[in-house]
Amino acid sequence: MSPRLRRLLSAVASVVLLVVLVLASRGGDDDQVSSGDAGTTVSTTITDETVVDETVVEASPAPASDGSECVEGDVEVIEVELLPAEAIDTLELIEAGGPFPYRQDGSTFQNREQLLPQHERGYYEEYTVETPGSDDRGARRIVAGDCGDRWYTDDHYDSFSLIVGEP
Repeated sequence: MSPRLRRLLSAVASVVLLVVLVLASRGGDDDQVSSGDAGTTVSTTITDETVVDETVVEASPAPASDGSECVEGDVEVIEVELLPAEAIDTLELIEAGGPFPYRQDGSTFQNREQLLPQHERGYYEEYTVETPGSDDRGARRIVAGDCGDRWYTDDHYDSFSLIVGEP
C-alpha cells in the first residue's frame, strides 16, 4: 500500500471514529444521523461503528403556523376572523411579500413600549392597517415577528393582541 493511500485511509478512519465518539457521547448504542435538503431526509443508523441502514425519507410539509407556539406566557389574543377586513388585507399582503401602500411598511418595529415579548432588534416588522376615513396612516398596525407571530394594535402601540388563525 502506498504512503499516500495509507494517509487517506487513516484520515477516513479518524473521521469515522470522531463521528462514532460524538454519537456515543449523546447516549445509547444506536444513534441516528440525519442530513439532507428541504423535503428530503437521509437517515443513517450507526451501531457499534457499523452502518446498519440508510433510508431516504420524504419529509411532509410543515403545517401552517400562526406563530402562537413561539409566544410564552399569558397574552391577549384575537381570532383572525374578528379582525377588521383591512387587517386581513394587510396579513395577506405580508404573506405575499407586498406590495405595501406605505414606505414604512416592513420597517423594524423596535418595541420601545416593551409590550411585546423581548427579542433582538430586527425581530419585529410593522405594517400599516388602513383606517377608513383617516387622512394619514391611522393608529392601526400589524407587527410581525420572525417566528410567524403576528400582533394587532388599533391604538398605535398602547396595546397588542396576538393574532391566532390564518387569514
